[in-house]
Amino acid sequence: MKDIITTFAMDLEKPTINPVAGGTGEDLGNNVQNIVNVIIGVLGIIAVVVIIYGGVQYMTSAGDAGKVKKAKDTILYGVIGLSISVLAFAIVNFIIGNIANK
Repeated sequence: MKDIITTFAMDLEKPTINPVAGGTGEDLGNNVQNIVNVIIGVLGIIAVVVIIYGGVQYMTSAGDAGKVKKAKDTILYGVIGLSISVLAFAIVNFIIGNIANK
């Protein structure tokens, strides 16, 4: 038990994030890139769920024109959201990658 506490205390003394003033800037860029990638990934997952929900609406519409239109709109909005999240992912990684490498 004493060894576990000692190891934990030693880990607390090690800095996990380099300070911005003393760092090279790559750590900050990587951290920002990782945070943005996670957010965009979650938005992409939400867009896929919206597409699936629209598909279920379409299958259960039973030929009702109003429900079919609502389902098609839901699928369209999900596809638009997914394409925006993919483009945002590419743009953010390109920009942050170029800024961090300079």
